[in-house]
Amino acid sequence: MIDIQTLLIYAIPVLFAITVHETAHGWIASLLGDHSARMMGRLTLNPIKHIDPIGTIAVPAFLYFTSGFIFGWAKPVPVNFNALRSPKKDMLWVAIAGPVSNFLMAAGWLAIIFVAINTGSQFLADMAQVGVQINLLLAVLNLLPLPPLDGGRVVSALLPPKLSYQYDQLEPYGLFILLGLLFLGVFQSVVLPITKLIQHWAYSLVGLI
Repeated sequence: MIDIQTLLIYAIPVLFAITVHETAHGWIASLLGDHSARMMGRLTLNPIKHIDPIGTIAVPAFLYFTSGFIFGWAKPVPVNFNALRSPKKDMLWVAIAGPVSNFLMAAGWLAIIFVAINTGSQFLADMAQVGVQINLLLAVLNLLPLPPLDGGRVVSALLPPKLSYQYDQLEPYGLFILLGLLFLGVFQSVVLPITKLIQHWAYSLVGLI
């Protein structure tokens, strides 16, 4: 059984990670001409607005209790790419906003580790370490070049129009392809090593190891 303190140590960083990630997409889209997220009340840091009952609750809980592995997703922020001032170019900035927000949050949690060390708060230190890990994992995972992940959007924006259109045809099957790749070990062999490398570099940079 998970006690309340352990639940909070994981739940708070996860909720912040997915909430800010999705809000960042909507915020950049709004700056570039598409106000869909704002009009639908999704340009908010209220995590309830971004929770997907299946992807945020049911799937992660099932995976955690059956395998110890956690994978899930938030409710995607609506983006009408045709409403952007320069749809193909601006799509790249909207897509990259999510992972960038996670890298920034990882840096923020890294700073909180110092606060925890100076105040002697083990609870805060544990939460901050989870915050660093969760945000780096989310950023790296979302940068995989597979639509509808953010990395797939970036690749689509960089490809010539014809190739971009053909590449986007993968999107309806993207989630199934991703789940298949994760099942085949892409998480353990690609995502996790990259995440650990970035985390080790960050900890070394600020003198935590």
